[in-house]
Amino acid sequence: MNISDNQNMRYDLQIIAAWIRPGSKVIGLGCGEGELLHYLKHHKQVRETGVELLESRVAACINKGLTVIQGDINEEVTDYANDTFDYVVLSQTLQQVYDPLTLVRSMLRIGKKVVVSFPNFGHWHIRLQLLATGHAPITPQLPYEWYETPNIRILSIKDFRSFARKVGFTILKEATINTDREDKGGSYVTLMPNLRATYGIYMISRKN
Repeated sequence: MNISDNQNMRYDLQIIAAWIRPGSKVIGLGCGEGELLHYLKHHKQVRETGVELLESRVAACINKGLTVIQGDINEEVTDYANDTFDYVVLSQTLQQVYDPLTLVRSMLRIGKKVVVSFPNFGHWHIRLQLLATGHAPITPQLPYEWYETPNIRILSIKDFRSFARKVGFTILKEATINTDREDKGGSYVTLMPNLRATYGIYMISRKN
């Protein structure tokens, strides 16, 4: 699938969808209203499962015909056996997790491959705002005031690469991207991505 095949999805989801093999078994953690799972089910014939905390979003998923349960992703992942899924997807949620190390290890246990995306706190706009104003930055990718944000951690592309080395998992694919204001379109960033990319997207696996 070319990422232009579904430009109604967020740009990072378009890239993730392009990475998923047809007919795979996929679980989306923090799957929201099921935008990605719905696309994968109908265009790539995946066997989908989702976990979402908010009841209204779970209802939206069910109305789309998706298999989604309501629950805390940190708890629900413990119920699955090793290698239950071909792919585990955690999209733009890592920065909201209290114990990301434990969650990533659990995802690597239940999935043969794991896909993670997150907003890049190393982006030049964020650095400039912090330097110029001294206030917690607000951007299209991180649009919340400090007192109302669901994000409890900040990380950059460099942080995630370091995390991979320290924890000991393999990065299979990396997409560092810059998106438009609504995140529907964008482009790959290859030069100085930690400074210029708004998001990092990674496919990872356990070390052999």
